[in-house]
Amino acid sequence: MLALALAAAGLVIVLADMATTSTAPGNEAQQQASPPARASGKGAPVPGKSLATANPLYRTGRLADVNCAPGALPAGSMSAYRRFLIRVTTCLNKAWGAQFRKAGMPFSKPRLRIITRKVKTPCGSWNAGADAVYCSTDRTMYLMISKDQVRNPFPLGITRLVAHEYGHHIQQISGIWDYYWLVRSMAGKARRLQLSRNSELQAECFSAVFMSTMRGTELVTEEDWAYTVDWFKKNGAKGWPQNDHGRGPTQAAWMKRGFNRGTPGACNTWSVSPRKTL
Repeated sequence: MLALALAAAGLVIVLADMATTSTAPGNEAQQQASPPARASGKGAPVPGKSLATANPLYRTGRLADVNCAPGALPAGSMSAYRRFLIRVTTCLNKAWGAQFRKAGMPFSKPRLRIITRKVKTPCGSWNAGADAVYCSTDRTMYLMISKDQVRNPFPLGITRLVAHEYGHHIQQISGIWDYYWLVRSMAGKARRLQLSRNSELQAECFSAVFMSTMRGTELVTEEDWAYTVDWFKKNGAKGWPQNDHGRGPTQAAWMKRGFNRGTPGACNTWSVSPRKTL
């Protein structure tokens, strides 16, 4: 039952702006309509690289514990599911808002749109198989609730999913994506996949950092967290036709790293050896 609940809770995490094989044509172009200026001259430094490799967030210590308690998530109630998602997002706003203040950086909340069917976002058509999407064009997290999820909810699973999409918002407003999208616009296929893994694994690590603030609570028990990490180790790469999210063991490793250390600095995927993001 737990495995079924976990699968129903939205394990597939998709960044709508990514041009993977499931992304609608035009998404990439829309995302890069106004990219940062390119570096001039061969071998010139890439503007903004330090925002990815040495972002001020990395020096802010443990993520703020805001005593997040989104409450119960009873089966069969769409209204309860909506309330739960809103409360989790409120917790994320408080935690990351405090972290940005530590870093002396401006902070803005993402928008939250809860839907029950696939929609077209400013970033393009809904990605096949996705339960949630973050679109950087309108800085909105789109969270889709299915009937199966309402019937068989898994609070830890959906919280982890929301926190992952929120992680992409953190990349957006911190400037990490200024570097990412610029370099990606000039990269070949292999490098683009590598950059995608950097982004996705960091968002997953940011999610785990947030989950660590609730460690040992009714929502994030040691048993359920261990099960979730193990599930990703075995299944995390199965939903993707190419290696743009990292292999299952790699995803699990970054989940463990973020959860055990509890700091945004633990999630610097941009400075490690590429072997650690395969």
